[in-house]
Amino acid sequence: MRHVVLLLAVLALPSVASAADIAVPKTMSAFAGRYGAHFKNGDVTGDVYWSDDVVEIVPLNDMAAYVRADLQFFNGHQCSISGVGRLEGEALVYHDTSTPLPDQPVCVLRFERKDGQLVLDDGARSCGTYCGARGALGGTKLSLSSQRPIHYLPRLRASPEYRSALKAWSGSPYNPEARPTP
Repeated sequence: MRHVVLLLAVLALPSVASAADIAVPKTMSAFAGRYGAHFKNGDVTGDVYWSDDVVEIVPLNDMAAYVRADLQFFNGHQCSISGVGRLEGEALVYHDTSTPLPDQPVCVLRFERKDGQLVLDDGARSCGTYCGARGALGGTKLSLSSQRPIHYLPRLRASPEYRSALKAWSGSPYNPEARPTP
């Protein structure tokens, strides 16, 4: 009886697990939304201005989502990429299906939720062709607290980026529903 009482007492204690100990849900809904950061930026002349980094993730089904990243850097440089990524373990991963430039790697961009942030990682700058000289997709971190529902879905779905991404995804080898083209 003492063991039962002790077990019940231990179970009644509040959990002390940290956020890092809690597994991120393996669902697309955990990623869905608009993430952003508003920050002071500048250029070589010393001018200072405000910039916004934006990442949008729109689930298409349980395993795939449209992703778009538009990031700003010093001196007006930027990164801009969009496509359809697929859930791979705990990460949402975009595999570029276009032919890379000569001597360039194939772009693979990972979106992961960890340590309170949405973290973008393109390995060894495999997506560098989507960025200006001072920009890089990898290493971008946006606070999960900036995650918001996308209230402009009709406009987003009508955009050329969204339509182009869905068209590329329909024939992508990373899309399990894609049919080989004759």
